[in-house]
Amino acid sequence: MQNADDLQARLRTIKALALDVDGTLTDGGLWWGPAGEEMKRFSFADIMGVSLLRRAGYVLALISGEDSPLVTRFADKLLIKHVIRGCRDKAAALRGFAEENCLELSDVCFMGDDVNDIPAMEIAGVAAAPANAHREAVAAAGFVCSRPGGDGAVRELADALLYARGMTCSEVYRTK
Repeated sequence: MQNADDLQARLRTIKALALDVDGTLTDGGLWWGPAGEEMKRFSFADIMGVSLLRRAGYVLALISGEDSPLVTRFADKLLIKHVIRGCRDKAAALRGFAEENCLELSDVCFMGDDVNDIPAMEIAGVAAAPANAHREAVAAAGFVCSRPGGDGAVRELADALLYARGMTCSEVYRTK
């Protein structure tokens, strides 16, 4: 865990955010309907956080171990261009995302919640985890949210990124 001053300095330099989906943007649960359809719950607080970061110029990505079309649908709704589904090597996916966007890994924040996210967390400039992440993911994170995944954790991280740059959410919201 980084000290608070070091963490603020790192947050200030971040240019991109890559997110795991299940357990980070969702509560990690899965609903199956009677016809076999899959459903996930997303928080509007997290949706606003992602939207604010996009408005502020951050490059965004979703890196999911699941190959669910709901990930693509979420990305389309929020205008997230970089989507990797069915990913088994999130560190390689994060490297590819950074390279494709001419970013150093130190410019990228990655938020994950479980052991399959740790390799990406270890190479990111800032690693973040929701409050209810697996304890090993929490240990790998420099930024641990007070909110759980799917219930405002991404918004909390988005606010911290914006505030570290001296921006308020209302200012960013009004810019575009």
